[in-house]
Amino acid sequence: MSEVIVEVDNLVKRYKELIALDNFNMKIKKGEVFGLLGPNGSGKTTTINCILSLLNYDNGEVKLFGEKMTSSRYDLKRKIGVVMQEVAVFDELTVYENVDYFCGLYIKDKKTRKKYVEDAIKFVGIEDFKKFKPKKLSGGLLRRLNIACGIAHKPEIIIMDEPTVAVDPQSRNKILEGIVELNNAGATIIYTSHYMEEVEQICSQILIMDKGKKVAEGTSDELKRKIKNTENVIVDIKNISEKDIQGVSSLNHVYDVKYMSGRLTIKCSSGKHNISHVIDYLTNNNLDYERIYSELPTLNDVFLEITGRTLRDKEA
Repeated sequence: MSEVIVEVDNLVKRYKELIALDNFNMKIKKGEVFGLLGPNGSGKTTTINCILSLLNYDNGEVKLFGEKMTSSRYDLKRKIGVVMQEVAVFDELTVYENVDYFCGLYIKDKKTRKKYVEDAIKFVGIEDFKKFKPKKLSGGLLRRLNIACGIAHKPEIIIMDEPTVAVDPQSRNKILEGIVELNNAGATIIYTSHYMEEVEQICSQILIMDKGKKVAEGTSDELKRKIKNTENVIVDIKNISEKDIQGVSSLNHVYDVKYMSGRLTIKCSSGKHNISHVIDYLTNNNLDYERIYSELPTLNDVFLEITGRTLRDKEA
């Protein structure tokens, strides 16, 4: 069994009458890329702040590396790197000076720190911008700088909160490749994002939380097996009557049908020949369609079915 290096046990956090965390539990094993997902107000940010001991909580316990985490445990904090959604760098410092400053909070030896800073800048691909100040950087480069500042001291646990929000595709790919590289080098990653395809791509374990509680956990494939939806059949069709929509709805294994903007989306709960049954119905009823295809459920389908909501860009 892999070593558990983050353990959140029955955590309760209240803001007056609001219960932000309701006996929340979470275990993260060494070497995982752990996806933490939830709708607005689900408690993700509160959980992260409790793990970092930036918030006091009402009950429960947080352990890192098997030891209780408190605000004075600087030895444990040294092992954590944080890349928050809001970019936090100094405008008056250059790229190099920013990374050097944040690295210097943990690494006092100048020779070691110089190497670590150079490694971090090279890692995120901003070597050509070392003398630039943040205001001269694009949004994507600014986020890469933010990451360099959070990982320069070579932490064992890296918390990344929406690191790819509002960045260009090139920077986004660079960031995702970097996360995988960090993980391959031995870092354990806690990753939050509203981009489901990112989570499916890089996360080895995923926890979905809602209203301060854990509602589902597993790999992407395991989570998909937990929901009713096993297949989506999509039909591009210009005209279809309400009677025929009802007819498709009555087919075996079909539990939901929606028609919008010339597209018929048919959700199926099981069965191996759902698309054939739909084609047979369309053919037998002389319905012309442009295209028909089948899709397996996505992590977004899982999230929507479990929470009844979709992810949004920002935490409420």
